[in-house]
Amino acid sequence: MSDDSLSGVAIISMVGRFPGAADVDRFWEMIRDGREGISFFTAEELIESGISPKLVNNPNYVRARGVIPEIDRFDARFFGYSPREAEILDPQQRLFLESCWTALEAAGYAAARPPAPVGVFAGCIGGNTYLTNNLLGDHELRENIGDYPLFVANDKDSLTTRVAYKLNLRGPAVTVQTGCSTALVAVAMACQSLIDFQCDLALAGGAAITVPQKVGYLYTPGLVVSPDGHCRTFDAAAKGTLTSSGIGVVLLKRLSDALRDRDPIVAVIRGWAINNDGADKVGYTAPSVSGQAAVITSALEHAGVDARSVSYIETHGTATPLGDPVEVAALTRAFRCHTADRGFCAIGSLKSNTGHMVIAAGAAGLIKTALALRHERLPASINFTRPNPKIELEGGPFVVQSARAAWPRTAVPRRAGVSSFGVG
Repeated sequence: MSDDSLSGVAIISMVGRFPGAADVDRFWEMIRDGREGISFFTAEELIESGISPKLVNNPNYVRARGVIPEIDRFDARFFGYSPREAEILDPQQRLFLESCWTALEAAGYAAARPPAPVGVFAGCIGGNTYLTNNLLGDHELRENIGDYPLFVANDKDSLTTRVAYKLNLRGPAVTVQTGCSTALVAVAMACQSLIDFQCDLALAGGAAITVPQKVGYLYTPGLVVSPDGHCRTFDAAAKGTLTSSGIGVVLLKRLSDALRDRDPIVAVIRGWAINNDGADKVGYTAPSVSGQAAVITSALEHAGVDARSVSYIETHGTATPLGDPVEVAALTRAFRCHTADRGFCAIGSLKSNTGHMVIAAGAAGLIKTALALRHERLPASINFTRPNPKIELEGGPFVVQSARAAWPRTAVPRRAGVSSFGVG
């Protein structure tokens, strides 16, 4: 093999918990079959979660969210925690720790100490609802143990260093906070750390869990949330998304090393890019065509591939009236630098199945795309009937992947891109 064929980063294991799917295998089954993982709650369930009856009965209150099961389950003894220590530990940190162990174990690196150094790059939701809703009001607990242990157990900055401590990992441990792009930024940083030989293995991803999980949201026209609990990415009826809980972790290794060590390679990451759009947009929360086009162009250049060779893009795809047209316009601008061909690249969005897993969304989209490559199938981007008239698809490089299709191996490598954007 040439040096070029050995470049890149291998995904050697993937772990996650997603709305409607408790693990990666069931996650694939859900997206393959075109099912939604969103939960819809009764008024009684919401009131039991602490939502006021007045709000629950508000006609604009949407009783839906993506939830993951058994966030209260944790093998404290296995990880060396006392019951009290486990009780005060943020569920995001508990499940992320478990997921990192599982990712190492699945690739054959958990039985003994993993090769040093191993890096950890990830983020979680910083506004910790477990701390505010479950712990701070327990005055007896605070009097017995003090506030400092509570904050250490729930501080977002401890997410990756706690994993490094508990699993005895010696590489960089970096907590990333870039809003909804966090998990994919963490993956890009992990890839760069591997290529720079700062570590030999890297865990990367994100965790997003709010407590209680069984809550809805108040729909406000013009904002990013859907009026009915369904996400219709690229569709004419698209009016927004909804937030969900989720965990996604990938274990990464330099491709040349993974081939040498005969690791189980799921997919190969050839290029990545991170940028910011500065002030080139109408407001801080608004998306930017130029900024998105620039980062996509940079990722293609870094990978050393022609856009014409890319056959699928897992988009950010929030189904907002502004966001979807901007994203397709940016993709089109970036791809048109390479080719004038039409309709050769499919686009889709996991958010139509699961809602928006915020901090963990990028890792989930990467896992979906790697699974599609492994199983040689392009899943449907569901809840799509006819395109949003503001999206310029006609005559462009892209078609919405509205039905499941084969994605077979050929003499030409199958290539995909994954995008993730954060507010600001």
